[in-house]
Amino acid sequence: MKKSSILISRNLWAGVSLVLALGTQACTEEKSKPGPVTPPPPVAETNAEARDYAAYTELIWNDEFDAGTLDESKWVREQGGNGWGNNELQTYTNTNENSYLLDGSLVIEAKKTGSGPRDYTSARLITKGKRDFQFGRIDVRAKLPKGQGIWPAIWMLGSNIDQVQWPTCGEIDIMELRGSQPNQVLSTMHYRNSAGNHEFKSNQWQQLATGTYADDYHVFSVVRSKDQIRTYIDEREVYNFSSGAASPNPFNNPFFLILNVAVGGNFDGDPNSATVFPQKMYVDYVRFYQYKDSK
Repeated sequence: MKKSSILISRNLWAGVSLVLALGTQACTEEKSKPGPVTPPPPVAETNAEARDYAAYTELIWNDEFDAGTLDESKWVREQGGNGWGNNELQTYTNTNENSYLLDGSLVIEAKKTGSGPRDYTSARLITKGKRDFQFGRIDVRAKLPKGQGIWPAIWMLGSNIDQVQWPTCGEIDIMELRGSQPNQVLSTMHYRNSAGNHEFKSNQWQQLATGTYADDYHVFSVVRSKDQIRTYIDEREVYNFSSGAASPNPFNNPFFLILNVAVGGNFDGDPNSATVFPQKMYVDYVRFYQYKDSK
């Protein structure tokens, strides 16, 4: 069954931290250097201690996408275009043409709408203003699109972005894929360093032994605890990030979740004549878990 219980892996393995030269290839559109930073509020200690993946069993928030329409109490369909800071080509809409529910999944559909260089539409769904997430585990079960210039991502931004801007707010890229290499995904953390400049760290590309991430659903997860972020694919740990280089450290603060499919831009270049449209990302569910705190 598509929504069967998740089997807990007994063989977690750590990804290797590695700085990759992605340049300006952050998912977010903000690129200006912020001014003086207001200290963040005190960190809530609920689930602050790191636990094994399997310990997070208390379902706190979820969307199974089983209703007839998108639950607007949980999601905002963000609108806009103009490159989003990465020279992207799409315009994000709030219409059912680009995001809708089908057979128990959320579908984010990137479409070519004309012959011009920016004639593309897509969708970017965010929980900003609806739900923030701090310590715990987020699971997103998704099947990804593919093709040159297609850029799906499951990621997070600090909820204080409007006050401190990017990268001071922090960015957690749980998963992003270059459509030209549909058998590989990447996790990346973006932040401001002590010199006030943008810095990022990534794991190695996670490559499937056979097939692509467009062939079937996979569970992409992030476990956040105090001063530590771990990402997983199908319950297998692929990255372990310590936030010591970030100044100030944003990664203990509340973040909101983002699901989107971009077209073109710095990350994978623009579509070519071989890129097929429409391209669709299917999201079976989003679930946020915490563990029972015995304290």
